[in-house]
Amino acid sequence: MDSVLDSAHLKSAQRTFTIEIEALQQLQAALGNTFHEAVELLLRCPGRVAVTGIGKSGHIGRKIAATLASTGTPAFFMHAAEALHGDLGMITGDDLIIAISYSGTAQELMTIVQTAQRLGTPVIAITGHPQSELALNAQVHLNVHVHKEACPLNLAPTASTTATLVLGDALAVACLQAKGFTEQDFARSHPGGALGRRLLTYVRDIMRQGAALPIVPAGTLIPAALTEMSAKGMGMTVIVDAQQQPVGIFTDGDLRRIIAKKGDVRQLPVEAGMTRNPKHIQADDLAIKAATLMDDLRISQLLVLTDDGRIAGALHMHDLLAAKVI
Repeated sequence: MDSVLDSAHLKSAQRTFTIEIEALQQLQAALGNTFHEAVELLLRCPGRVAVTGIGKSGHIGRKIAATLASTGTPAFFMHAAEALHGDLGMITGDDLIIAISYSGTAQELMTIVQTAQRLGTPVIAITGHPQSELALNAQVHLNVHVHKEACPLNLAPTASTTATLVLGDALAVACLQAKGFTEQDFARSHPGGALGRRLLTYVRDIMRQGAALPIVPAGTLIPAALTEMSAKGMGMTVIVDAQQQPVGIFTDGDLRRIIAKKGDVRQLPVEAGMTRNPKHIQADDLAIKAATLMDDLRISQLLVLTDDGRIAGALHMHDLLAAKVI
């Protein structure tokens, strides 16, 4: 019995996928000059884009507004019902309205359009009926008509809402590309996300410096260098000359190698086992660059130098992990 039910469920799912994919293919084939006009209106808008709708169209509109806002087109969602009770005060003549109603007959939207006309605010209408009142009163109409909904009753908005959502994505992406929107621009809109951390976190933000930096002068005996390493917890110490320029680093690995080679190292200066010409980076570099360099070189520590070659700080792979850069 369960297998029969599972089969019926899968068939229903396949039917839904098929209908909605076909709706998208039809929409793609029908794209033309009106889409170009809509993008040009969006690009010329000196204010913000207000996306409005009610019911399922409102839910889709909220997502479209969020996508526009996060990809370089200032936008917000305005619920059509709330607009009639004060929220229309957010709209100015510099703004642009995207009004979504599959039927094109939602009276709340028509009231909004009438107000927009008085303000001189252009309207892009997204409907499934080109001859609807909303479509005919907009500067640009985008047709998302579908032959049938995935709902077997052909009632619940399914294929039509999918088509509207994808059309909204297409508008946002076209604007993004036209504006030359970059990863850095995206990161500034998403400072709390993983991409934001990667593109907005600099070496200077997370490097060890000052009293937290393990550092000893040249000539220090290995036992004293080990004390500094243990106190600072980086698994290494920097060796500097009198001008505070690094001449090398001494790591846990260097300690093992010098013991294997010399045996008793208590009277040896740290230079006897240090790694010369240590890899380095600058404080103004992105932290993700440091992570990539460490990964490529298979090292766990990286020095941070000033322009004139003096030590400014150091990074451990754990610092990058703690900052969630990697």
